[in-house]
Amino acid sequence: MTRHVTDYNLIAATKYANGGSRADSAPMDIERIFGENAFGLEEMKSRLPKSVYQSIVATVEKGQPIDLTIADTVALAMKEWAVERGATHYTHWFQPLTGTTAEKHDSFITPNKGGGAIAHFSGKDLIQGEPDASSFPSGGLRATFEARGYTAWDPTSPAFIVENRDGSYLAIPTVFASWNGEALDHKTPLLRSMDAVDRQARRVLRLFDVKDVHKVTATVGAEQEYFLIDEEYYYRRPDLVTCGRTLFGAKPPKGQELEDHYFGSIPDRVLSCMLEVEKELYRLGIPVKTRHNEVAPSQYEIAPIFETTNIAADHQQITMLTLQRVARNHGMVCLLHEKPFAGVNGSGKHNNWSIGTDTGMNLLEPGDNPHDNMQFLFFCAAVVRAVHRHQDLLRISVASADNDHRLGANEAPPAIISIFLGEQLEDVFRQLEKGPAKSSKQGGLLGLGSAVLPHLPRHAGDRNRTSPFAFTGNKFEFRAVGSSQSISFPNIVLNTIVAESLDEMATMLEGKLKGQKKNRKTFEAAVADVLQEVIHASKTVIFGGDNYSEAWHKEAEKRKLLNLRTTMDALHHLLDGKNLALFSRFAVLSESELRSREDIYVDQYFKKVNIEGETTEAIARTMILPAAVRYLNDLQVSAGVSKGVAATAKDVAAKVDALCTGIERLSKQNRELGGDTVHEKAHHVWKNVIPAMTEVRAAADALEKVVAHDYWPMPTYRDILWVK
Repeated sequence: MTRHVTDYNLIAATKYANGGSRADSAPMDIERIFGENAFGLEEMKSRLPKSVYQSIVATVEKGQPIDLTIADTVALAMKEWAVERGATHYTHWFQPLTGTTAEKHDSFITPNKGGGAIAHFSGKDLIQGEPDASSFPSGGLRATFEARGYTAWDPTSPAFIVENRDGSYLAIPTVFASWNGEALDHKTPLLRSMDAVDRQARRVLRLFDVKDVHKVTATVGAEQEYFLIDEEYYYRRPDLVTCGRTLFGAKPPKGQELEDHYFGSIPDRVLSCMLEVEKELYRLGIPVKTRHNEVAPSQYEIAPIFETTNIAADHQQITMLTLQRVARNHGMVCLLHEKPFAGVNGSGKHNNWSIGTDTGMNLLEPGDNPHDNMQFLFFCAAVVRAVHRHQDLLRISVASADNDHRLGANEAPPAIISIFLGEQLEDVFRQLEKGPAKSSKQGGLLGLGSAVLPHLPRHAGDRNRTSPFAFTGNKFEFRAVGSSQSISFPNIVLNTIVAESLDEMATMLEGKLKGQKKNRKTFEAAVADVLQEVIHASKTVIFGGDNYSEAWHKEAEKRKLLNLRTTMDALHHLLDGKNLALFSRFAVLSESELRSREDIYVDQYFKKVNIEGETTEAIARTMILPAAVRYLNDLQVSAGVSKGVAATAKDVAAKVDALCTGIERLSKQNRELGGDTVHEKAHHVWKNVIPAMTEVRAAADALEKVVAHDYWPMPTYRDILWVK
């Protein structure tokens, strides 16, 4: 007997009633558990000799080169700590160019002469590993037969314990490089880009006579959006299992129209999952702070406090893995795809970026009177200049087949890169372009009309949720990053383009000061001149209106801003001469390393769409078409009884024919490759497979609306989005 979808709805609705399994019935003591599974500075201080600890601190906090003579001491302490926590193995944990993480486990156990075994972990084991590099994407940097690759310890990112109910292991964050020393990962160029922005920012601070700053650090806080759905539905949707998104699905009667899900009360079962996720992240020293319902039904968000960029990137990967793992404990599946469901909001990862000094100074803090804060204005203008000059790179940094479903829709930043400064700063920048800035708009207090309510400080400018790159107080929020992607490449780009602007603006300032007696008056005049030139050259990228409007698209075209609508529109700009020169100049990515990434990104695009195309054909041909035909046959049996049934049968038959036509067209395109090179194949799936998939989906979704529910072979949006 066939089990109908409605039976699974009942299972999904009842098996985890009242919140389901709970992370812990006891209250969570955050202060006690925070960082207990991370080998951070506090743990090191209690286990390492003072001189070794101070050496590590100098590397982590001051950026000094790691002293390799301390490796054995650190390794011994790390091993003892890990074994105390039940670890039997260790792994060098790295981020290859797949966009996910990788690890190879080795046991601590080493046989001894007496026939027994001891737990052993040396400085050499800590510093360097050698996973096979042949099966990771290299974009031509390595031939298939050239298998050697190296992982190298990143001492600035804490090692951590990964727990399983049957044991645990020690994970050591590392970089991943080829035998030739070329970066095969995201972290190596990320660390290089952090060095670049550090050097140039300190150079600017020296011009501003800021002393005692030994290190400037780029910091990031990445908000993560995600969906949680019942695993019953997930495993009955081959498109979700294979592609991470639904390739079919008609618009349900209720989606997000009522806007009642956003910031709504969190369902018990979902809250139980969130609490367990947060507990695991706290134990790993990841400072998550915010949780809430997002706009779409079954969509949620988790957000951390700012951290150093490379640690934030590591922690972001851990957060995604933890969300996916813990969701299963609650009978749910976490979907990180940018657009798992058509017709409702997709998911992004807002990348909040700033820069600060080791003395505690936020270089993007405007203060109460930004027009008087020349240092802030200099750094802020450098960011504006960077965004204007490198719109292409910012768009490329978030380009993927998955994010194409989200960017440009009325739910996410458009493909046009612009920058929002807010009313106060935009006014200051207009003043600076014409001459010295003399005032800053003030916010004052916001009265709420009731004596019992407090008067709230009112910001001098509103926020703009439609902007892809927005100033939000003391940071810039890059809102176009995809929910499933690593934040490393977007921040590699951000750090490098800002380093370039700081470098060139510092050179401009030095040129204007040359031959002058430096005093406050001459220095401020020189800074004002630099700001005036930079703002005049970059102002076309500043926009404070509705980025979703058609009027902005027309205006952006007049301003000659780029509109790279799709991944394939964007990627061919990666190897433009200015980009090759940029990354090479700041020693972030060599020409061969950048070319490898372009090749990998194109290859990933092709493979992703190719998998979706073949999955679409398989589901349509083997699941949807047979279900529709069965329903049509049953209708035709009764067609002579009722004119209404006959009309319905005729309508269903026409829709079945449309589906058959679409399947055959898609099948033809799936069989074509478009050429021999990966670029030709990617162009083929972009121009031919995607439109054919869209045609099949339209026909299938039309059938979903008329075929009886108990005939339909998969859970529908109506089922999936509202049963929690």
